[in-house]
Amino acid sequence: MAFLGELLTNVADRGRALIGFERFMTQRNRPIDRLCEDLLSGRGEASGMALAQGVLEAWERLDKPGRRAFFAMLQERFGPDHERLDRAIEAYRAEPGAATISALHLASEPRRQELLRRLNLAPGGTHVLVRMREALFEAMESDRDLLTVDADFRHLFGSWFNRGFLVLRRIDWRSPANVLEKIIRYEAVHEIQGWDDLRRRLEPADRRCFAFFHPQLVDEPLIFVEVALTRAIPRGIGEVLSGEREVLPASEATTAVFYSISNCQEGLRGISFGNFLIKQVAEDLKRELPGLETFVTLSPVPGFARWLEGLVVDPGDLGLTNEERSELARPAGETISLDEATRLRRDKLLGQMMAHYMLRARTASGRAIDPVARFHLGNGARLERINVGGNLSARGLRESHGVMVNYRYELDDIETNHEAFATRNTVVASAAVRKLLRPATS
Repeated sequence: MAFLGELLTNVADRGRALIGFERFMTQRNRPIDRLCEDLLSGRGEASGMALAQGVLEAWERLDKPGRRAFFAMLQERFGPDHERLDRAIEAYRAEPGAATISALHLASEPRRQELLRRLNLAPGGTHVLVRMREALFEAMESDRDLLTVDADFRHLFGSWFNRGFLVLRRIDWRSPANVLEKIIRYEAVHEIQGWDDLRRRLEPADRRCFAFFHPQLVDEPLIFVEVALTRAIPRGIGEVLSGEREVLPASEATTAVFYSISNCQEGLRGISFGNFLIKQVAEDLKRELPGLETFVTLSPVPGFARWLEGLVVDPGDLGLTNEERSELARPAGETISLDEATRLRRDKLLGQMMAHYMLRARTASGRAIDPVARFHLGNGARLERINVGGNLSARGLRESHGVMVNYRYELDDIETNHEAFATRNTVVASAAVRKLLRPATS
């Protein structure tokens, strides 16, 4: 990959020579919109690469207002060529066929898509474009018209970062320090408390970590998953992260627990990698350790507490008593010091509410309400178990009153479960979870 980067830089340098160095230096100081027009004018490969690098360098020098203006320019001036599109529409109407359909498709493509493709030719272009989309998200907060620009980024990134280009690598304690530092920084589910904590997650024989990389983003993980090898399905994250636990020889493990999945590149938001990652890691682990029989997650439920707040105000048909509503309204931090009887009643109630949240609560469009649930159920997993008290950290209490869930991946059932969820919004769940549902009241 280093060789490829050096080669591309040499080609860009040759492009500058072809343009003429003085002319290139003059051009790179021209307004960025003119540089973009020049890049689209159809120059040769080498000179085009040099121009692309000039555009990206100019973009990186822009301040926030300048970047917002750049995105507005892409939206207003680099859409489809309307005259060409009108001609293509008339040609199709006059003579519908494969050729006129193809011409219509090409004419309808926004010019900015081709501009982004050519910018990607510059050395390090992919990395800059990913950061460019991060800036676009910020600009979209005040200008929703830029959604059309983001649609073009997303369309192109979906092709550039498809599974065929991704490389799966295991991350262990011997991995390069700059990669390990990024694992600490990007961990989004269970914060890594420094290098000692990271070592506990990577070095023992019963721990694994895998990440997807892309050839154009050297040593930049796109997404990674942390895995615990165990003899049983854990009920809480404390069992997994405890520094006092006994290390299990990998050959004795029967269960692989995916306990943290973190996306690393904000600029690739909405580009799905996680479904490929889990399935690929499960296959690789099964080959390495034939004794593994069970593949599960230990997952957070980030929207549960927020949903409960609304339920306390309007319990609907759940038949909650005033006492139960008061219990659910209790601040999460107070629950640590409850007496045993009160805690057991509360745990039972939380389990029932979580079952309803997972199995029956829906968005206005009829989808499962929890984003993590949508991810795993959409991948074909089954909701296996609800774990009250699974995460008693400050974040766990704040987001889900400490409740976690297990999703189970049965390789023989993944396709059937996926179809049930994708076509009918059916949540496939174990009998144990379904038993927690309270009967609906009329």
